[in-house]
Amino acid sequence: MKFYYVYILECTDGYLYTGITNNLERRIVEHKKGLNKNCYTYKRRPLNLIFQQEFNDVIQAIYFEKKIKKWSGKKKLALANDDYDLLQILSKCRNFTHSKFKPE
Repeated sequence: MKFYYVYILECTDGYLYTGITNNLERRIVEHKKGLNKNCYTYKRRPLNLIFQQEFNDVIQAIYFEKKIKKWSGKKKLALANDDYDLLQILSKCRNFTHSKFKPE
């Protein structure tokens, strides 16, 4: 069975990089060595792997990666730190145009 991994790297400048791969060890080495000068992480090394999730279905892995790529840095850090209470708080819409928003 083939596995797929969604991962988050913390860059030296504090930015978070989200990616997907079918070989996590190889991909992390590629990021850390800076093999691709056009890669987002190339100038942001050293890197630290802060989150990884394994999938056995590539479609689910792609869906999850696309979903968390849109998240804020705070929300990604909450996921990486297993802080599900904070993740839930950060997931709630606090937009004035949202129909469920009721200012106190």
